[in-house]
Amino acid sequence: MPKAKTRATRGSGRPRGKASLHLRLDFGGGRSLGPGKVHLLELIAETGSISAAGRALEMSYRQAWLLIDELNHMFREPVVIAQTGGGGGGGTVVTETGNAVVRLYRGMERRSGDAAVAELRALSQLLGATSAR
Repeated sequence: MPKAKTRATRGSGRPRGKASLHLRLDFGGGRSLGPGKVHLLELIAETGSISAAGRALEMSYRQAWLLIDELNHMFREPVVIAQTGGGGGGGTVVTETGNAVVRLYRGMERRSGDAAVAELRALSQLLGATSAR
């Protein structure tokens, strides 16, 4: 039975032969939220570093920083802030707003996937054989 994917993956990390559902929210005015930005927030929370999170997603620090800057300007409160001090010279922290964004998005994604299981299965059965292109 096809299952909706709940994590953004890149390249070979995507399960083969599994149907997946990707949720992208468009708020108008060029503001959007999808699996890539949410995964970036999750990795920043895990690593405490925009640079490390970007490397994990195979993107440059600048690309990761631009996405975070976009998110910080999209919401009323910042989703990520710099933290100074400490032995390592500080780091990056996902704020309460950022954690709420991740929690709400993942909840919507999970419910959407659960609601679409039958349709994903039916669409998968309509597919032809895969071919190398």
